[in-house]
Amino acid sequence: MKGHRYNSPYPARKKQMILTMWLKEKQEDKYLRSSFVCRRYHVTERTLYRWKSQYDGTLNSLENKSHRPHSPHPNSQTEEEIKHIHDLIKRNPTIGLNELYGKLRQKYEYKRNPATLYRFLRKDGFYKKNKNRKRYIPKDYDTPTMLGEKWQLDVKYVPKSCKAGMLEDSNFYQYTVIDEASRQRFILPYQEICGANTVDFVERAIRFFGYKPKEIQTDNGAEFTYLRESRYDKRHAFDSFCIRAGIIHKLIKPRTPRHNGKVERSHRSDSERFYRYLKFYSFEDLKNQMSAYLKRSNNIPMSCIGWLSPNQKRKQLESACA
Repeated sequence: MKGHRYNSPYPARKKQMILTMWLKEKQEDKYLRSSFVCRRYHVTERTLYRWKSQYDGTLNSLENKSHRPHSPHPNSQTEEEIKHIHDLIKRNPTIGLNELYGKLRQKYEYKRNPATLYRFLRKDGFYKKNKNRKRYIPKDYDTPTMLGEKWQLDVKYVPKSCKAGMLEDSNFYQYTVIDEASRQRFILPYQEICGANTVDFVERAIRFFGYKPKEIQTDNGAEFTYLRESRYDKRHAFDSFCIRAGIIHKLIKPRTPRHNGKVERSHRSDSERFYRYLKFYSFEDLKNQMSAYLKRSNNIPMSCIGWLSPNQKRKQLESACA
C-alpha cells in the first residue's frame, strides 16, 4: 500500500479487506505459496494466518491489541528510586536534569545512566509541552499601490563558495533595496557593511529609481541603526541622512525577518538564480556580473504582481498616475 510504513499496524477495517482478498485468492489457487496480497500490502503469510485465526466475522476481533508488557522490565526503575525522584522534584519543582541526577547519585547512590533518568521523566510527564503558547497567525499586510511609498532595505552576505583566485580571505556584501509597489530592485556589492556605505547605497538607489521614497524599512542591523542602549548618545549616519532627505526610517521588530519579507524573499531568489552559478575573480568582476544580473532580475515575471515583470509593473503604475 502506498505510503504505508512497515512497522505501522493496519486498522481493523483494512485488515478485514486484506484478509477477504487473500482468502478469495487462496480459494482460487489452493497451492498458492507467494500471494500478490503479501507483496501488495507488505505482510507475511504467517501474519495473514494469524489474522484468520483471530477473525470471527466481526471487526472487533481484528482490533490492534496493546503491546505493553504484562510485567515490568527487570531493569526498570524500582519503586524506591521512583520515590526518591518524586521527592526531589516535589521539594525542587524547577530542578534541572543535571542537578536532579547529581543529587540522586550523591544522596541515594543512584547508578543509572542520565539518559535513563531523562526517558523516565519524559514518560512520567515532567517535560510537558507548553499548550498555552499561541500559534502565530499572519496578519494582512497593506502593500502600497503607488511608486515610492515604501522601500525595503537589507544586506546579504555573498557566499564564500563563489569566490575564486586570491579572494578567500575577503568578505563581500550585497546591499538590496526593493520598491514594494512595483517589486523593482536595485542591488550593489560592497566590501564592508557600515553606515557610510548604507548612505552611499541609498543615494545611488535614488538615482537608479529616479525618485525618493517616503519611507525606508530596515532591520535593526548596525549598518542601519545603533543599538537601543546607545541611541540616546549619538545618531546613526543613516538616520541623519534620512532626516536630511525627509525620509521616514522604519525599523522592524527585532528577530522577525518576515516583517521585511519582500526583500528577504528576493535574497532567496538571488541564491537560486545567481549565487548558485556565480564565480568571480575580483571585486570589479563581481560588480559587473551583479549589474548584468540586476537587469535580468527586473525583467523576470512574478506571480505576486500578475505575472508582470517589475519593470512592466512600474510602467503600469506610472501610466495609471499620469
